[in-house]
Amino acid sequence: MKKTSLVLASALITGLAVAAAGPAGAAPPSDLLPVRTRQSLLGTHVWYQQTYQGIPVFGGYYATHTDAAGTREVADGRKKITGFDGAAAEVSEQRARSTVAGRLGAQPDGSRLVIVPGETATLAWETLTGTPAGTIRSLLDADSGAVLSEENTVREATGTGQVFDPNPVVALQDESLTDQDDADHPALGAAYRTVRLRQLDAGTDTLQGKYANNRSEPAVTSATRDYSFRRDEAGFEQVMAYHSMTSAEEYIHRLGFTDVNNEPQDYYTTGFEDDNSYYDPSVDAITFGTGGVDDAEDNEVIWHEYGHAIQDDQVPGFGVTDESGAIGEGFGDYWAVTMSQATSPDTAVTPWACVMDWDSTSYTDEVPHCLRRTDTAKVYPDDLTGSVHGDGEIWSHALWDVNKALGRRVANRVILEAQFRFTPDVTMPRAAEATVATAGLLHGRRAATATRKAFQDRGILR
Repeated sequence: MKKTSLVLASALITGLAVAAAGPAGAAPPSDLLPVRTRQSLLGTHVWYQQTYQGIPVFGGYYATHTDAAGTREVADGRKKITGFDGAAAEVSEQRARSTVAGRLGAQPDGSRLVIVPGETATLAWETLTGTPAGTIRSLLDADSGAVLSEENTVREATGTGQVFDPNPVVALQDESLTDQDDADHPALGAAYRTVRLRQLDAGTDTLQGKYANNRSEPAVTSATRDYSFRRDEAGFEQVMAYHSMTSAEEYIHRLGFTDVNNEPQDYYTTGFEDDNSYYDPSVDAITFGTGGVDDAEDNEVIWHEYGHAIQDDQVPGFGVTDESGAIGEGFGDYWAVTMSQATSPDTAVTPWACVMDWDSTSYTDEVPHCLRRTDTAKVYPDDLTGSVHGDGEIWSHALWDVNKALGRRVANRVILEAQFRFTPDVTMPRAAEATVATAGLLHGRRAATATRKAFQDRGILR
């Protein structure tokens, strides 16, 4: 493709407050703090934190995307700061931390001064406090000590060794299976599969490796590296998560990406008794719940949460709005489904589009058991409800249609590459335009046309 075509296609990518293309040597503005650099198939992506008078601006970002020809595009998400009267905090850091500890019952793990934009910008203490349900971010007015906002930062969804692949319902084509209080009952026997646990760190006897890091307590160990457990043993879920995440990252590398969550992903499969799992970007860790079917017994739960880790690695702070959050949930569901494609049959009993067939047996009655699906009739914007999980079905269906149109490998190259150009607050239309443009850049006009149709069918593009 000619350079001019490349620049024009890149300029279409999401309309993310993109400035005119310029030479790679141009320096970014001076009010920025470098956060992260990532290398993709099409170029280099550098993310910055906006600052004002040397203080981080909450929610303010700036990014540069430089292609192989040296052309740079800019995503400028800096916030306008008005009415800010200085950087002196009347409330001390210790007082702010004590206030949060009194509210949450735990001392914050970290704290810093930030500027919160608004009609009048406010100096605030930002604290991050670890709790069993995830990290809580609190913002306290640095003048009065009043709590401005408080939120849980987790990205939610509703786990040689032995594993289920992807889960017993699919492996045995049996929707009648139930948890039976974690019992290793005979009906599940044929679902076990012995696998190689690759990429383990040398010189250790734990499940720590190049792409996954088991932080569960107590963590299983094996001097012989034989981690063969049954589902009624805590080690089974630890092995499931290690194998699933490692397999996902190895697949990403086979697609040509060497810088997408290319690190040991921390995870926990013990200590959280809810029937729920989450990715917590504040500590870059995934926690799997043990209520109902233990979540880490279902590869599709693991892959969904890993999808959140992927996006947070590509775009720091991704998912700050309802719509971008829905994109995150939709991608997580899609990632679970496309990973299952490699080892699962697509049948009437367990269709690929059904997400988390085994985990959902604990809380659904309809057969097939599905937490969500990637083939619902929902369209944008008519079916938006403000629920990130429900609205995510619009996005996951569009991605699923891209998969069917382009094939699994090509679609996943396009989808992962496009996400480098998303912003934390991206809308579905802008993210869709990014994906269409990326399809054209990587695989030509036909791929772009097929990708656009997938988003048009869901109402995301006109």
